[in-house]
Amino acid sequence: MRSVFNMTHQATGNQPKALANAVYAAAAHIENLSTLVTALERIEYKHRALQVVPEQYPIVGANLLGAIKEVLGDAATEDILNAWGEAYGVIADIFIRMENDMYISTESAPGGWRGWREFIVDRKEKESEIITSFYLKPKDQKLIADYLAGQYLTFKFDIPGAEYTYMRHYSISDCAGKGYYRISVKREDATDSIPAGIISNYLHQKISVGDSLQISAPAGDFYLPNTGSSEPVILISGGIGITPLMAMLNSILKITPNRQVVFIQATQNSNTQAFREHLQSVVNEHSQVSWYKVYSQPTEEDRKMKRFDKEGRITLEWLKTVLKSNEGDYYFCGVPDFMKAINQALTDLGVPAEKIHYEFFESFQPL
Repeated sequence: MRSVFNMTHQATGNQPKALANAVYAAAAHIENLSTLVTALERIEYKHRALQVVPEQYPIVGANLLGAIKEVLGDAATEDILNAWGEAYGVIADIFIRMENDMYISTESAPGGWRGWREFIVDRKEKESEIITSFYLKPKDQKLIADYLAGQYLTFKFDIPGAEYTYMRHYSISDCAGKGYYRISVKREDATDSIPAGIISNYLHQKISVGDSLQISAPAGDFYLPNTGSSEPVILISGGIGITPLMAMLNSILKITPNRQVVFIQATQNSNTQAFREHLQSVVNEHSQVSWYKVYSQPTEEDRKMKRFDKEGRITLEWLKTVLKSNEGDYYFCGVPDFMKAINQALTDLGVPAEKIHYEFFESFQPL
């Protein structure tokens, strides 16, 4: 199981907290699990992407009960542990049945597959000083599964000398129908308190054109529906959170090219800003697309060349100046603090909750 869980999230406590919250929420609503449909769907996608199998559920269950006993101490009576064990069994059975249906559906779709499929790095392009795109084509040269803009791929890495297998989710950063998948990965450098990202640096430094990667089929509940809607779309990205939103933008231009789009990109400065040339070409060619750049730490050259629209952070007052109304569908992605601030600003703007959509790259947590 250590090869399934993200050990960085395990060390920081994000993974245990997410698991505990999910189990508690399910237990609290065990008589009416339909109230948790959205959360359950998110977990099912993750499990299917990670290729979780029924035999793994008892392992997690046993350790979960051990954790409950350790935390509660003497309060963890036999009756309480038996009740939690029974509740976990009910929840696990639901997940196993639903995930089996998802495996079958994914495998039977055109270009779909179950398990891990080998893809070759066909192209590698630098998008900024810290972000690189990888264009991936199937080694078997057969059809690849379609996906909805915003969904992700899951990768399995067997690094020589590593104790465990590493698994990572990366958003697909381009629209479907091009015969390849594209991911765009930020290189996570070490800081005083956080070590360098093992997989992001491995991809940037060790993976070259022609190398192969193990991938499971596209998954995810954060996506732009292919409904052909004409309602405006507002895309707000923070740093590497731009990746699923790029897929959404490119999908809109392909499927509903007249749809109004406001694209707000927050980053440190021009050195960290990804897809700048592509976004500039989009606004040059599509008058219905507006693009705003927010730099938190602009360089002197950025100021001199007027490369950004706002310095600092995205604020409610500034949003009011660039959005003509609170109508439309809002999609945003970034680090937790960024997303909490955006969610609060949109709520204060009067955007209905059902129009607000977001994605966490870390273990999911409600805003």
